[in-house]
Order: sequence, then C-alpha cells, then structure tokens
Amino acid sequence: MEKALRFYKVMAYITGSTLLLLMFFVLLHSVNKSLWESMSIFRSVIGIGHGLVLYPIYMAACFNLILKARIKFVYFILMLLAGFVPFLAFVMERYTEKNLVPRR
Repeated sequence: MEKALRFYKVMAYITGSTLLLLMFFVLLHSVNKSLWESMSIFRSVIGIGHGLVLYPIYMAACFNLILKARIKFVYFILMLLAGFVPFLAFVMERYTEKNLVPRR
C-alpha cells in the first residue's frame, strides 16, 4: 500500500502543478495577450500533457489507492475532482495521507 500511496502523491503533485500552470496561462490571457500568444506551443504542450496524459495516470493512481487502502468511493470521487480544481490536488493529497489511509 505504501507504493500506491507514494505513486498517488507524486501524481497529485505533478497533476496539480500542471493545473496551476494552466491557470497561470488563463490569467496571462487577460493580463498580457501578446505574451500569451507567444507561448502558444508551451500552452498546448502543458494542456495536452495535463488533459490527455497526466490526468488519466492520476485517475489510475487514485483508483489503485482506493483499492489497496479500502477507501470509500465518495473519497475517490473527491480525489478525481481534485485534478480539475487548482490547489485542490495538494489539499486532497494531504488529507488523504493524514486521515484516510490506515497506518500500520
């Protein structure tokens, strides 16, 4: 179970970080549109990386963790939603580690 928790934590931080970058790009669009347009390739790579590569891996890590730790299904849904809301992946990771995963 420790491996599943470690993998979940790594994916939560990576997915949360890419989501923060995407949020930065959305804010940059409203502040400085010329800089936003010049970063189009970087935006595309981060967006595709988050949405098509990292988030599905994060979902698999969440599913693996709830199976190994026998966490309730409601928390699984909350874990999945954490990949969509900026900063929530970090909060959910801490909450999961401290409260939901049984310690030996």
